[in-house]
Amino acid sequence: MPTTEAAAYAARNGCTPSTVLPGLDKESAEALAARLKAIADPMRLRLISLVAAHENAEACVCDLTDPLELSQGTVSHHLKVLVEAGLFAREQRGTWAYYSLVPGALEALAGAAAALRVSALG
Repeated sequence: MPTTEAAAYAARNGCTPSTVLPGLDKESAEALAARLKAIADPMRLRLISLVAAHENAEACVCDLTDPLELSQGTVSHHLKVLVEAGLFAREQRGTWAYYSLVPGALEALAGAAAALRVSALG
C-alpha cells in the first residue's frame, strides 16, 4: 500500500516500485561528508601523503612546512582539520606537536565510500 502521495500517483500510473535499500542514515551521511570534506583539499591530501611517508608514519609540524611551502600556522590549521575528521592523531612533545595517521582511518573511509557504490547498485 503506498504511503505517500507520490507513491500513490506512481502506482495509479503503472509504476512498479522497486525494492529500496536502506542507504545511509542522516548521522552516517554527515560523518562521512565531514571526513570526505577534510580530504577534499589538495594541501590536506599532500599532508596525508607526507606524514605517511615519514619514518614511523608520523611527522612534526616543523617537518611539513618546507615541503608544502606554507607557514606553520597554515599547516597547523590543515592538520587540525584532519585531526577533527578522525584521520590524524596529535601528540604534544615539548613545544612541538607530532601527527600520525589513525590506524585504519583511511581504509575505513575507503570502505565507506565503496559501500555507497554497493548501495547504489542494489
